Amino acid sequence: MAAMSAIGRTAIKRNVRRGLVTFRRVVRGVARRLYTRWRRSIQVRVVTSTLVISAIVVAILGVFLQLRITAALMDTKTNTAIGQLDEGLAAVRRELASSAETGSRVESVVNGLRARSGPSGLYEVYIRDTTNEFVDGWGTNGLEPESVPRRLREELWQAKANARFTTASTYGTLRYTDSERPSQRGLIVGGRAGQFELYYLFPLTEEQRTLTEVQRTLIVVGAVLVLLLAAIASLVTRQVVIPVRLAAQGAQRLAAGRLEERMRVRGEDDLARLATSFNDMAANLQDKIGELEELSQVQRQFVSDVSHELRTPLTTIRIAADMLYEHRDTFEDASVGRSAELLQSQLERFESLLADLLEISRHDAGAATLDAESVDVRDLVLRAVGDSQTLAERKGSKVVLQLPGEPCMAEVDRRRVERILRNLLVNAVEHGEGEDIVVSVAADRDAVAVAVRDHGVGLKPGEGQMVFDRFWRADPARARTTGGTGLGLSISREDAQLHGGWLQAWGEPGVGSQFRLSLPRVAGAELRGSPLPLVPPGAGASRPLFAELEVGE
Repeated sequence: MAAMSAIGRTAIKRNVRRGLVTFRRVVRGVARRLYTRWRRSIQVRVVTSTLVISAIVVAILGVFLQLRITAALMDTKTNTAIGQLDEGLAAVRRELASSAETGSRVESVVNGLRARSGPSGLYEVYIRDTTNEFVDGWGTNGLEPESVPRRLREELWQAKANARFTTASTYGTLRYTDSERPSQRGLIVGGRAGQFELYYLFPLTEEQRTLTEVQRTLIVVGAVLVLLLAAIASLVTRQVVIPVRLAAQGAQRLAAGRLEERMRVRGEDDLARLATSFNDMAANLQDKIGELEELSQVQRQFVSDVSHELRTPLTTIRIAADMLYEHRDTFEDASVGRSAELLQSQLERFESLLADLLEISRHDAGAATLDAESVDVRDLVLRAVGDSQTLAERKGSKVVLQLPGEPCMAEVDRRRVERILRNLLVNAVEHGEGEDIVVSVAADRDAVAVAVRDHGVGLKPGEGQMVFDRFWRADPARARTTGGTGLGLSISREDAQLHGGWLQAWGEPGVGSQFRLSLPRVAGAELRGSPLPLVPPGAGASRPLFAELEVGE
């Protein structure tokens, strides 16, 4: 039984903890949604600010009014009490002029003064003979002597010592000998008449009830006023925020490509002028984009047509050039053989340019397709490095590989990825200044990545995106030795995007550059990250901080 009881307590504690965790999660979720709503909505912020500020102002005004009303009510009560005390002191002097009066006479005077308060009992009366230390005094309705504060008695005694006539007042608690009669807060005023001290004790029950009612009224009125101010702020901001919100929604639809989007114009105020300006901007933007699209379409069509039309004469020229190149050693004039070699090399360069133009035209026309298959990216890297090895040796560069020990399988188009890697390697060799070229491969659960790092001239700030533009060159005066077309990196980026991947560049002048290709492991999957950093480790050093594996080892 004890074991079962312990198990039950453990289960209860576990359920309580789970309940608390769930409650905290719900509270955090609600708080997060409220904060998000507050941060994203101008109207909510304005209304909230108005509500908080107006609540603070109303609270300050309410406290001030409460204090002023309390002070005015108490001053009135005190003045009335002192006037009543003056009448009582006059009666005491008149009826108790001799100190030989008996206690019954004093008690009769006290009851007479108490009777003047009427049947409602507006006050109690207490009188004390200062010459008789053995008698506490005489009070009405069983009033306790402790109801008169000691400080009030001392103040009256000091007045007697200074030979001046005075009255004094204070606040205290009225206590009674009858246990069924509760104590209550009251105003106590006192004065001296010869050997007697006379005190009037006024209960403040009605005043407290009045102040409580005033306080409730102020709270209700303040709350209603705050809500009205919040409603007014909501209404006013709504008139401003709704047109701005409509303008933001229109701008979002315009940015999404809906160039026909227009705002409704109402009235002639500032918001109406904003809507008119937005519509004019949208119309001008639509016209300009239409013109650019037409121009781009003409350019693309021209490139496509010219590229296709050049293939036929190029084939004929290629046949003749191949024949001349094969028989270049039979020519008597050496210059003719040299011309045949130049013709052959320039035809190869022209064919490469034509092939790039045709590939660009396919991407522009949306006709490029993927022939995806599962391959080991390491094999593609080795093939691309092998194709570029001769060029690297001629430039004095050494290609260093960083390949993982496990296969990096991914569903990619073998031909296109190899072309990307060859373009990146050729670009690294061309701008590597004879320094080492480092090729890194990495993979995680969702993506594979290849980074090509050189230690050459690098890239200036802002050139990381421009390097992928068609025919763009960082330094137009720089001599090219590889005969590139200026379209390789642009085509590479198109191929990477066709895979749903990224092709990014980083560089610093004099430090070098790094190009990173990131591809999803499954064709058609969304790429969320890359296994390799874009900025290489030790980017500011002369060499990367990792172990090297040379090609062929």
